[in-house]
Amino acid sequence: MRTPALLIAGTTSGVGKTTVSLAIMYGLRHKVGCSIQPFKVGPDFIDPSYHKMITGKDSRTLDAWMMGSRGIIKNFADSTQDVDVAVIEGVMGLYDGISGKSNFASTAYVAKLLKAQIILVIDAAKAARSIAAMALGYIQFDKETKIVGIILNNVSGARHAKYIVEAFKNMINVPILGIIHRSKLAKLKERHLGLIPANELGVSKKRDILMIARQASESIDYENLMKLLKIGDVKKARIKTRKSYNAKIKIGVALDNSFNFYYHENLNSLRLLGGDLEFFSPLLEKELPEGISGLIIGGGFPEILANKLSTNYSMRKSIKTAAEQGLPIYAECGGLMYLTKAIRGYKNFKSPIRMVGLIDAQTSMSEKLTLNYTKADLQSSVYGRIPHLKGHEFHYSGIQDIPRDSKYAYTLKRGYGIDGKHDGFLVYNTLASYMHLHFHDARLPRNWVHICKSYSRK
Repeated sequence: MRTPALLIAGTTSGVGKTTVSLAIMYGLRHKVGCSIQPFKVGPDFIDPSYHKMITGKDSRTLDAWMMGSRGIIKNFADSTQDVDVAVIEGVMGLYDGISGKSNFASTAYVAKLLKAQIILVIDAAKAARSIAAMALGYIQFDKETKIVGIILNNVSGARHAKYIVEAFKNMINVPILGIIHRSKLAKLKERHLGLIPANELGVSKKRDILMIARQASESIDYENLMKLLKIGDVKKARIKTRKSYNAKIKIGVALDNSFNFYYHENLNSLRLLGGDLEFFSPLLEKELPEGISGLIIGGGFPEILANKLSTNYSMRKSIKTAAEQGLPIYAECGGLMYLTKAIRGYKNFKSPIRMVGLIDAQTSMSEKLTLNYTKADLQSSVYGRIPHLKGHEFHYSGIQDIPRDSKYAYTLKRGYGIDGKHDGFLVYNTLASYMHLHFHDARLPRNWVHICKSYSRK
């Protein structure tokens, strides 16, 4: 039996998709009693951390650019074996994809692939009757996109709500499933790359998030929502299956408040390829875990706790020494920044703050956002030749003072990378890039694990 899929879309970014997604997840779990598998459309490491707070399950990625349609369908099917309903948070506006020519890589594209029911979130803060015109436009723009309900966010009061409901009457067949009133307390806090990752929040802040989700959930019509999902009062009994992991090598994975941008699927891919993952903190621990044959340093916010990373001299030395001895290291974005000589230019930093120094260049923070889907060819004597790797980049920094003889792994066909043409510094057995990859394409992680196994036999 196919798992019902509910997709939370927005008219634009910033309308409250995450708040509404958390509210619906909370309500379905605590009010209705459903087990939920959360998903996020598009490249995102932060919003999924909030999904897990509410559902207790790791959120999965659905990205058409990196995974293709088959990858999306497979990931959805594999992840929903033992749950009652899938709740998917969309990206940007409903129809916003990789270009203006089609819906490809948009929320609408994913909804069609998965035959998901769409709830459209509209920020009603600055309009009334015009909200109905906006809703009608989204409903009629693509007749194959199935919008089954509307949730109004930021409604100022009863009179405001009345005007909007009146405008919908006899004009729009899609029901209003929720009216969430404006509240300063219901605002999720952000920083320069979006929401603050959930793992950085203290106990009181996490309670605030749960309170926001619970309060917003009170405004949603679950009786009507359940009818739309067609899952009724009796939920499906499913057999849980366990994947067996054949661990052969130990891989260190940096995980703390500075480095936490990991796709759950990527970590599972490494396990399936033979990796026994050992998590550690470059902030708090003095040295790399003993006996590792490879090291992963993901993205995150090394600039925020740069002083603390810098003062942990023994960890910086441990990483650099291991790299010089040939330990295979794979680093993305924040990991790349940490491996450079220094980070400079973040807020009150008056001088560069020393980092690992493996890469002979400096990271400079910027107010300019680099945001792209990426495509590259990899050609390396260590990592092999892999054409057409697809990923994404998202950062407010750049690499400066780059030596002319620097070696790169990637020749870019799309995106900016390190210098507009290349990405992925190659130093010893280290590959450090701005590009984030999704390991649905297993070519690079398979090659990398093979290098780790060769290293372990030395």
